[in-house]
Amino acid sequence: MNSKQRVVAAIEGREPDRVPVFPLLMHFAADRYGITYRRFASDAAALADAQLNVLDKFNVDAISACSDAFRISADLGGNIVFPENTPPHLTEPLVKNKSDFASLKRPDAGNKHGRMYNRAMAVNAMAKAAGERVMIMGWVDMPFAEVCSLCGVGEIMMMLYENPVLVHKMLEFLTDIVIDFALLQVESGAPIIGAGDAAASLISPAMYREFALPYEKRVVEAVHAKSGMVKIHICGNTSELLEDMVTTDADMFNVDHLVDFDKACKVYGTAGKCFKGNLDPVAEILQASAADVHNKAVDRIRRAAGLRYILSGGCEIPAGVHDDVFTAFCNAPLGV
Repeated sequence: MNSKQRVVAAIEGREPDRVPVFPLLMHFAADRYGITYRRFASDAAALADAQLNVLDKFNVDAISACSDAFRISADLGGNIVFPENTPPHLTEPLVKNKSDFASLKRPDAGNKHGRMYNRAMAVNAMAKAAGERVMIMGWVDMPFAEVCSLCGVGEIMMMLYENPVLVHKMLEFLTDIVIDFALLQVESGAPIIGAGDAAASLISPAMYREFALPYEKRVVEAVHAKSGMVKIHICGNTSELLEDMVTTDADMFNVDHLVDFDKACKVYGTAGKCFKGNLDPVAEILQASAADVHNKAVDRIRRAAGLRYILSGGCEIPAGVHDDVFTAFCNAPLGV
C-alpha cells in the first residue's frame, strides 16, 4: 500500500498494512523548510513546498493545507495582520453589532486575490506533486469557529444567551461560505477536508447541539455530495461531545489529549468511525525522548487495535520537537 491507500483503508474500515501516520504540521513544517510563518501562511507555493519537504524527510502518510483560521474573515473584508512567526489574525472583530453583519456580502471563494483561493492553490500544488501517493488534506473552520473569529470568542459567548437569533443568522450566512471554501479545495485536489471547530469545546453539550452541530452536519453533507471526505478537529476536552460529534457523519475525528483515549476508542469503535490522536503534543512529544514517544505511540496503537485508528498528536506538532523524536513517533507503527 502507498500512503494514500493506507489512510483510505483505515477510514473505510479495511485493514491497512500498518497504522497510518497523520500528524497536523504547521509551525513544524515551516521551521523545517526554513521559512517564516508569515510566508507559510501567505504564500501558497511556500506552504505546499514546506509540506512536501516534511513528506520527503519523515514517514508521514498525509500532508495538510492548514495554516490559520482567518481565511474567510480576510475575504469578508477583515483587516488581517501577518506576524513574522505566529499565525495571522484580525486586528479587531469584523462584526461588532447587527449593522456590521448586515453589511457583509458573501465573497467569491474563487477570487484569485483572496485568501480562500490562496489555500486552494496550496492544495492544488500538493495534489499535483504527491496526490497519487499520499493523502492531501484541505482545511476549513466550521461555522461556529468562524463566527467566533468574526466577533471574538468572548462576545459570542455572551451573544449565545443575549441574542441567539442573531448568532443563528450569522451561522447560516457563514455556513454557505464554509461550504464554498471546502468545495473549492475538493475541486483543487483534496480528497479530505479538515474542519476545525475549536471554540465548540468551550460550550455545553446542549449549546453544541444548537449552535455548532447542525451547521457542521451541513458542511459534511455538502462535501460528501461532491465525493469528498471530512475530518472534524475540535481542540480541547470534547469528552461530553463525542456521541454528538459522531452524528455529523464525518469520516474521521481528531481526539485531543484532554479526552480519555479509552472513551474515544469505545465511542468511535461502536460507531464504526475512524479517529486519530491523542498524544499530548507537549508532554508526550515535545518534552519526550525518542524512546518515550515511541512507547507512547505504540501504547495508543495497541489500545486501538481492531479499530479504525490513525496515529496522530492531539493537535499540532510543535516546531521545537527534535527530528529524532519526531522520527520515532512516525516510525512507531513499523515496530508494532
